[in-house]
Amino acid sequence: MGNKKVWLITGAGRGMGVDFAKAALAAGHAVVATGRDTAAVSNALGVSQDLLVVKLDVTSRSDAEAAVRAAVDRFGRIDVAVNNAASFYAGYFEELSPEQFERQFATGVIGPMNVTRAALPVMRKQRSGHLVAISSSAGLTGFEFCSAYAASKFALEGWMESLAPEVAPFGIATTIVSPGFFRTELLTEQSTNYAEPSIADYGDQRAKQLEFWKAQNGKQGGDPAKLAQALVTLVGLEKPPARFIAGADAVGGVELKVALLQQQLGAFRDLSTSLAFDDTSGAGERS
Repeated sequence: MGNKKVWLITGAGRGMGVDFAKAALAAGHAVVATGRDTAAVSNALGVSQDLLVVKLDVTSRSDAEAAVRAAVDRFGRIDVAVNNAASFYAGYFEELSPEQFERQFATGVIGPMNVTRAALPVMRKQRSGHLVAISSSAGLTGFEFCSAYAASKFALEGWMESLAPEVAPFGIATTIVSPGFFRTELLTEQSTNYAEPSIADYGDQRAKQLEFWKAQNGKQGGDPAKLAQALVTLVGLEKPPARFIAGADAVGGVELKVALLQQQLGAFRDLSTSLAFDDTSGAGERS
């Protein structure tokens, strides 16, 4: 197929997924665009001989397996799997229900695992492939009001970093993409789920957080179309990066996190490095 790759993209009916699919198609690649609502995917992307639209709820293992089979049946291979599907459960930890946490993890962590578990046998057989996970700045730094979302992104990144050396021997690359604020539909009413107010102590803080997050919708500085172009560039590299920080705000946030870690590392260095067993190598020796 030359430089033409087969992309499988989750969450391709709205948000960044649409931009990723459009950019890959425009670059001459084949795209398996998936989503829970196939009509929405088709309406967003139109018709192309290089496009296959497949139903995929990432929380369903059977859906993931069926989507991978459909991709291989149509195009013969999968070169890039982009785990993009996302949801956003916001609120204070005590007010978020256990069920909301579970749904956050079902989409943000278990979903990518389902898709990757289905795609890996294909990539191992090919001895090539590229696994891409769309994370967030919240995968590196926790934020007030975002405990569920940040926890899911931290888990996603820990899994991806651990997966990388496991699949590298088979020619499979991994990339974590960590975007800052991009103008997508993540903060719309259809994508954001807020905790039910239930604890008076959080009242003042909650009001400020709700005002902030609702005001961000449609005002984010990042252009998802430009991020999509960047992703096409990264996927085309002979050695794609293990991590890509996306957006000037994300870069600034990571720099702050690195500085904070350095400060925390140095603050108790002596105590941290004094915790080994005392040297007793000579004990028990007899003359």
